[in-house]
Amino acid sequence: MGKQLIKGNEAIVKGAILAGCRYFFGYPITPASEIAEAAAFYMPLVGGTFLQAESEVASINMLYGAASGGIRAMTASSSPGISLKQEGISYCAGSELPIVIVDIMRGGPGLGNIAPEQSDYNQMVKGGGHGNYKLIVLAPNSAQEMCDLTMLAFELADKYRNPAVILADGFIGQMMEPVEFPKAVEKIPEKEWALHADADDEKKLICSIQLDPDVLEKHNLKLQEKYKKIAAEVRFEEYYCDDADLVLIGFGVVSRVLLSVVDILREKGQRIGLLRPISLWPFPSFQIAQLAQKIKHFLVVELSNGQLVDDVKLAVNGKKPVLFYNRMGGIVPSPEEIIAHIEKTVKA
Repeated sequence: MGKQLIKGNEAIVKGAILAGCRYFFGYPITPASEIAEAAAFYMPLVGGTFLQAESEVASINMLYGAASGGIRAMTASSSPGISLKQEGISYCAGSELPIVIVDIMRGGPGLGNIAPEQSDYNQMVKGGGHGNYKLIVLAPNSAQEMCDLTMLAFELADKYRNPAVILADGFIGQMMEPVEFPKAVEKIPEKEWALHADADDEKKLICSIQLDPDVLEKHNLKLQEKYKKIAAEVRFEEYYCDDADLVLIGFGVVSRVLLSVVDILREKGQRIGLLRPISLWPFPSFQIAQLAQKIKHFLVVELSNGQLVDDVKLAVNGKKPVLFYNRMGGIVPSPEEIIAHIEKTVKA
């Protein structure tokens, strides 16, 4: 499709189609509504299906059904809508279904507002539904990555038979940028476990209920072994970390602000770097622990009450100070604001 100036939300849909997704089930909600709108327009053009469900609860269960048939399918919503989907997400994880879920985060709790936040981190990274499951969680920071990581999410979901999440703040979803679209996926792997409404289906069972405690424990142990394999596929980006005294950590739109902070302070001769987690789960704990052996401080910046910072502290394990700066309610800090905080806090 060449290069296009496009919103991040729309880039997600085009990336999904290039990845072979042909079914979208969803319900509109700001700031994610453009995803449903784009899916309604583009899916029929490629022989796919868009269905606006009667609710978020219905849409995630429609996704469960489509994925059981071996089809690449997705849904998208924003924070309150994702909360409603949590039971269905747990069912999909328990049934090992390769679905893709997009969460364009907005302010909360409750209905909150429609401005960008990052307060769904715990809900998606830690598993907001019941049970002992894990989701693959990817965090884009540009319209280009909204496309690229969506395509990757479908690959990883199929590879591990596990739900995958695109977790982006409302800023990235609404931002318009040039996007270079890659080639479409030519062949989607066959799924021997999928249901096709034929005689072979009698030998197959896709469900998320195991009433016998021993059977359920065995199933959970099997899932934990799979999660260990997924944990090896960590994705992150480093910027000027080799000689840094202070390393900033943030994802999504925050990472772009922090990039400017690093450039400004580097020009002033300060040794400062940036680590951006791209996969929030699996989390780059090992890489952060390695940095903790040679730097003086970390500073985590996020648009929440402090959720990402907990995982950073676990990775650092008390070896170095982990400082924290945040905004909530949909306010994105400026580079100057963060620099002022660094000058005040780190020097103190």
